[in-house]
Amino acid sequence: SSSNGLEKRPKLRFPGFDEPWCSHKFSSVFFFLQNNTLSRAELDATGDVLDIHYGDVLIKYGSILNATDNTIPHIISGHESTNYDYLQDGDIIVADTAEDETVGKTIELLNISGRKIEAGLHTVPCRPLFPFASMYLGYYMNTPHYHKQLLPLMQGIKVLSISKGNISKTEISSPQTIAEQEKISRFLYLLDQRAAAQSKIIDALKKYKRG
Repeated sequence: SSSNGLEKRPKLRFPGFDEPWCSHKFSSVFFFLQNNTLSRAELDATGDVLDIHYGDVLIKYGSILNATDNTIPHIISGHESTNYDYLQDGDIIVADTAEDETVGKTIELLNISGRKIEAGLHTVPCRPLFPFASMYLGYYMNTPHYHKQLLPLMQGIKVLSISKGNISKTEISSPQTIAEQEKISRFLYLLDQRAAAQSKIIDALKKYKRG
């Protein structure tokens, strides 16, 4: 087994894959992008640039954020700056601060298609240095296997946070082939879609019962 506890050949796999998984230091997988430090008060429902706020990463969004989501807040006109990086499909955003051990909650961005999006306050935006299957990193970095690496690296008492330096010490495990990564991420995405559909049905039934 590998140094961080994941067997190099997981027991449960899709048929046709038997290559060992590989493990890389976070710092050899990603480079850091520049986030902004805008507060919630500087965000609104309209504007040219969208903003990913850490509170939304922690509570509102799942592992994958579709940039077509019309609930993503905008930066109020006049508060934008050219000092920050616009995000791309496949970028990862980590919430580096929370009131509990949800620190490290991650989202992966999809379907940006020309939208200007920045990572906001208390986030660590990262871009992969080499290709992964779409959505694989978003799902993997929210697994207990990855998150348990963050627990001993969190600092603080009432509010917990994690530094870029400590995030860099973690390891990213993945199948060697993009094809296997894709199978995993598509399967999990389908489960997410199904869960969301069930949620809507339950909400509709509750409204119907209330009449």
